[in-house]
Formats: sequence, structure tokens, C-alpha cells
Amino acid sequence: MIDNLLLGFQSALTPENVLWCFVGVLLGTVIGILPGLGSATGVAILIPVTLTFSPLTALIMLAGIYHGAQFGATITAILIATPGEASSVISTLDGYQMARKGRAGPALAISALGAFVAAMASLVVLVAVAPFFARLALDFGPPEMLAIMILGLSTIVVFSGRNLLLGAAMGLCGILIACIGVDVGSGVARFTFGEVDLFGGVPFVEVMIGLFALGELLNQLHHGMAAPIRARFKDLLLTRADLRRAAAPTARGTVVGFLLGCLPGAGTTLASFMAYGAEKRFSKHRKELGKGAIEGVVAPDAATNAASNANFVPTLVLGVPGGATTAVLLGALLVYGIQPGPLLFENQPELVWGLLVSFFIGNLMLLVLNLPLAPVFAQLLRVRYAYLYPLIIATSLLGAYSVKTSMFSIWVVLVFGVVGYAMKRLNLPVAPLVLGLVIGPLFEKALVQTSALAGDDGVASLVLTSPAAVVVLLAAVALVAGPPIVSAVRGRGTRETVPTGGNS
Repeated sequence: MIDNLLLGFQSALTPENVLWCFVGVLLGTVIGILPGLGSATGVAILIPVTLTFSPLTALIMLAGIYHGAQFGATITAILIATPGEASSVISTLDGYQMARKGRAGPALAISALGAFVAAMASLVVLVAVAPFFARLALDFGPPEMLAIMILGLSTIVVFSGRNLLLGAAMGLCGILIACIGVDVGSGVARFTFGEVDLFGGVPFVEVMIGLFALGELLNQLHHGMAAPIRARFKDLLLTRADLRRAAAPTARGTVVGFLLGCLPGAGTTLASFMAYGAEKRFSKHRKELGKGAIEGVVAPDAATNAASNANFVPTLVLGVPGGATTAVLLGALLVYGIQPGPLLFENQPELVWGLLVSFFIGNLMLLVLNLPLAPVFAQLLRVRYAYLYPLIIATSLLGAYSVKTSMFSIWVVLVFGVVGYAMKRLNLPVAPLVLGLVIGPLFEKALVQTSALAGDDGVASLVLTSPAAVVVLLAAVALVAGPPIVSAVRGRGTRETVPTGGNS
């Protein structure tokens, strides 16, 4: 491995590659800040620019855009509740609340720091065990993916708090919205009412911009024009308590993100939601989640970065994209005449190891760029809301329009902006709805594929013959049934140990 790393450093540390790596992460950060544009679109737009580059230089720049967009997307999610990427949606829950409490700087700083630590840790694992994880992921077919999606849906329990029925209902609403469009199994249009724009489904990014950015803005307007946040510079710095609280969530987010990132098609969004769900279950401060807890910021961002690195395991070794952006990068590899697959590491070691080493360099550049600038970004909230709100509306609508250059995207943002506002007024949980939207299409795809494989034997018979799927399903059952059982046992034990006044 040492020889491979040395080869990678020799390939990646040329002045030309370092320069384009910096250009990539800088452009990626800007792309991530713009709501709706996203890393996949940014990479796709800039592929033609790299056609005159050597394949390694081109891939280093495109990968820099990919990683930079993850950082940039979190900035707007925290500052103005406008997620730049789907994976940064979950960061709005606690990040924006921290900003409202005058802690935007620590939220941005801990996000950058946690993402950097997760990126470095996941890269070390990626370099060391990529072939092993590739073989493991190869064994995951539709039955195993179906079990994972069931596990994902079971996390609605942890997002629902004490009102499980309400959370389940919101999750079901998300799944129903995700059903709009063409049926992946039969090709029949569902709930589209003849509207051609709905054949591809309700666009996720536009829905998120409406729910979070416009919905929050309407809610703020309802309560009257608030005074702009005033924060002293020293309030923007991380404290030792912040760092101590962030350590365990970063580790948990890294593990969750890396494992899910290795699975083809799982993507980074599911990883960020699962990491947040893990915090709701295991964090010592889980009662503070959703109210501005630092764990709710650092864990999803760590998972997103770990998953974005792990996405390259199936992409490079199997030739199967881990997510939307790596799917675009996979297309770029083919454009450059490179065939991904098990033999790529042997046939083109300079390219593979140079690319992996560039991830270390790119993430280091992002930390140097973003950590000192966190207080500067946080000063955005000092702008009077009379000027900031129109800017948020214009940025959101422009970002949504840029996705497909269609007025349909604008209408989706406006409709779901009203929906988001109504949910806030009625105190309905947003997270289960978003989780249903994320997992719904993945669940349906895995179910259709598993059903086709199972034939007359039935889906259950096929899933239950897979040891890996059974383990995942048991984890889902434990997630749903475990806490009530533990609470019941603890409550019973407490009642038994309470002394009665007459016998004492």
C-alpha cells in the first residue's frame, strides 16, 4: 500500500494537478452555495472544459468540484435554511437553529472540521480496504438493498419522537409524493394528471428549496420582521465543549456514511439521514436535536463526506456508480477512454492512486478555505432581513430554475413553500416527510427488482434466504421494537425498586 501511495503522491503533486485541484474545490464550493445546482450538475457542466486535460488532471478537478460542493451546500443550509444539495437538507434542522441562536460560526466551523475528519478517516479506509469493500458490495443485490431500504424507512421512528403515528403519516405522505411519475416496473404514468413535467416525478431539489427555504421565510414573515442576528466575533469560535460533543457524532457519522457509501445507488443523502437517525438514538444530547444541537450538524456532514469518498469504491472497482455525481464521473471516465472495473487498479495504477491521493489534498484545501472563512460567512446573518429575504427568494428561485431551466421548477418551489409554511404552523414534523421522499423511489426500485427475481416464490422467500438481508432486517426490527421494550423494562425495574412508605 505504501508503494501505491507514493506513486499516488508523485502523480497528484505536480504543479498542474495541484492548481486544477484548487480550482475544482473553489468552483465546487461556489456551486454548492447556489441552491439547486448541485455537484452532479456542476460536474456535468464542466466536463467539456476538461476535455483537453490529461485524464488524471481532469478527474482531479472534477473530483474537487464534487467534494467542494458538499462543503458549499452546508453553508446555505446553516445560514439561510436553503440546502444547496439534497444531502445537506438534514443540516438545516439543527444548523439553522444554531444560526438563529447566534452560533452560526461554530455551526459552520464544526461542519467543516467534522467533514474534514470524516473525509480523512474514510480515505484511509478507502485506500486500505477498497478491494474488500468492493467484493462485499458486489454481493449486495436487490434483496439486500430492499432490506436496507426497510431499515431506512424504520428510522422514521427515531425522527417521529413520541408521536409515532404522526411521523409515520408524514413518512407515508413523502412516499406517496415520491410515487408521482412513471412506474419503474410497468412504465405506466401515476398521479401525473397528464402533466408531462410530472412524468419524471416531483423534483426533489425544488421540493427541498420550497419546504425549507421558502417555508421558513414565510413562517418568519408571519411572526413579523425579526431583528438581524448580532454576534460578537468571539461567539463564533468553537469551544472545548463543542469539540468534545462533536467527537462521537463525527465517528458515528463517518462509519454510517462509509458503509452506506460503499453500496451502489445508496448515495450521500441516505447516509446523512441515517447518521442523524443514529444521533437521535445514541447521542447523550438527543433531546436537544432539532433545537440547535451541534450533534445534528456534525454527524450528517461527516456521513456525507465519508459517503462521497466511499462512493468511489463501486464506481472505480465495479464500474457501478455510488450516487448521482459519481454516475456523471463514471461517464467522464468513459469519455476519457478509461474503463472502470476490477482491473483498473492493475492497468492504470498512476491514475487510480493519483486520484485517491488528490482527495486528501482537496479536502485539506477545503479545510484551509472554509475554516477561517466561517466567521465571514456567518456575518451574512447581520444583514437586515429587509434586504436578506428578497435575496433568499431570488437565489432560491434562480437556483430552482437553473436545475431544468423550466418554469415548472418555480411552481414546485412555490407550492411546497406553502406546504412547508403550513407544516410549521401546524407543528408537523418535516424530517419523516423528507425521508419518505428520499427512500420511496429507492424502496420501489429494490422491491420491483426483487419481485422480478423471486417470481412465483414471493419476495419474502427470496429476502429471507439471504443472510445479509436477514441481519439488516433484524437491525430494523431492533430499531423499531428495541426502545419501547427497553423503556418498559426500565419502567418496571424502577417501579419494583421504589420503596413503599409502610414497609420502610
